[in-house]
Parts: sequence; structure tokens; C-alpha cells
Amino acid sequence: MTTADWNPEAYQRFRGLRLRPALELLAQVRDLPDGPVVDMGCGAGAVAEALSTRYPNRDLYGIDSSATMLAEAEAMGLYARLTRDDANDWTPGYTPALIFSNALANWLPDHATLFARWASVLPDRGALAVQMPRQYDEPSHRLLRELAEDMFPDRFDFAEWTPPVAPPQVYADMLAPLGDIRAWETTYVQDLAPVAEGHPVRHFTRSTVMRPFVAELSEEEAVRYVAAYETLLAKHYPARADGHVHFPFRRVFFVLTRGA
Repeated sequence: MTTADWNPEAYQRFRGLRLRPALELLAQVRDLPDGPVVDMGCGAGAVAEALSTRYPNRDLYGIDSSATMLAEAEAMGLYARLTRDDANDWTPGYTPALIFSNALANWLPDHATLFARWASVLPDRGALAVQMPRQYDEPSHRLLRELAEDMFPDRFDFAEWTPPVAPPQVYADMLAPLGDIRAWETTYVQDLAPVAEGHPVRHFTRSTVMRPFVAELSEEEAVRYVAAYETLLAKHYPARADGHVHFPFRRVFFVLTRGA
């Protein structure tokens, strides 16, 4: 599946809900050696202020593959350097003290190779801090796959599909040879407010996990697909009397400290 460029405005609507896991990940990063902080997959700069506040005397470098998102990040004025690059192929040319990756690696393949390569550029006591959604078997994400495969079998086939994010113990085992590894999982019960049109969960997913599906559809097909998704969401995430919806969302975290 292909993806269009990221839409900063749509993504930023849920900046508060998406920022809390990043802050909780950052709180677990220990003292660092000298060197810049890398915001890997910086997007529009959602965590730039938090990283700059935590490390006010370090250069903050942002890496992202989206020119649209990088333009938004540059307007914040918090990054010493912004680079358009593919996280899979990134070669820094410098030694970062911290690589901070918030909700990016879930889009990338072969985590064993990816995280080992990122960790290889860190110095002794340098840290790799990663947060990823692990929501793929929950209705918000599972229904997108099931509906796409059922409604458009000529374009979608998930018979060989496996979730891109593993349980935390998998990452603990994977990265233990590289240093001190702490891994955990948290489920956030998010309170989504009612929206003017449609289901609140659909408004949450449309700027992220829903995008690759809609990108493969015509306008008419997308309307039918979204309508079917909305109907099922209402059954799995019923609105309360005040119109709000409780939306459980699971995330995996780990902090690897090199050589510890």
C-alpha cells in the first residue's frame, strides 16, 4: 500500500493524546553522554519542546521523510538541524547521545536490523528510546483490514500479514546483548470527545493507520469504506450519554542504554 504525504493539521488535532506517551518515554531516559539529541521521525515537531526542555544545552536534530512535516517543524524554531531522510537508511555522520523515536518504528520493517543499526551509532551510555502503538488486533485497526479485504479483495490481501509491533518482551530479548534494556507496555483509555460528523475513533485513526487504505481507493469507494467502518466502530466503541467515547489504546516502550 502506498501513502500520501502526512497532513500536519489532521495529525495535530490529537497532539495532546499522542504527546503523553512520548513524555512518559522521555522520563525513563537516564543521564546521557555528550552529543546531540535526534528526534527520529520528528514529524511536525510534536516532541520538540519536551526534548528541548529536558536537554536545553544540546543541539536537537530532526529527521523525517515528509517535506510537509519538516516545514511545520522548522517553523517552531527549536531544531538546530532538520534533515529529510529515510529512517531505514539514515547514516548520521555524527555521534548522537540520544535517538528518540516516538510512533515511527511501527511503520518500518525488520525491527531487529533497524534497532541494532540505530544503536550502533550511539556512544557508551548513549540511549535509544522508542515508543510504538501496538493496537493492530484491536477493533480500531483490525476492522480497517477486514473491511478492506472484504470490500476490495482485488487490492487488499492480509493472509500473510503479521503485526508490525511485537510484545515488549520480544524487544527486551532482542536488544539485551546491546546494553541495559527496559521494556514495557501501557494501555491508555483515551476519552475522545464527540465530533461534528462521524465517529470519534475514525477521526483519531484517519490521519495515521487509516491513510494507506484510503489512498488505494477512489473517492466513491472511500465513502463506502468509511461508512462501513463508522457503522462497526459504533458497535465496538459505543458513545456514552455525553457523546464521549472511551478508546483503549495500547503502546509499547523501550529504552536501551548502550554498554550499561
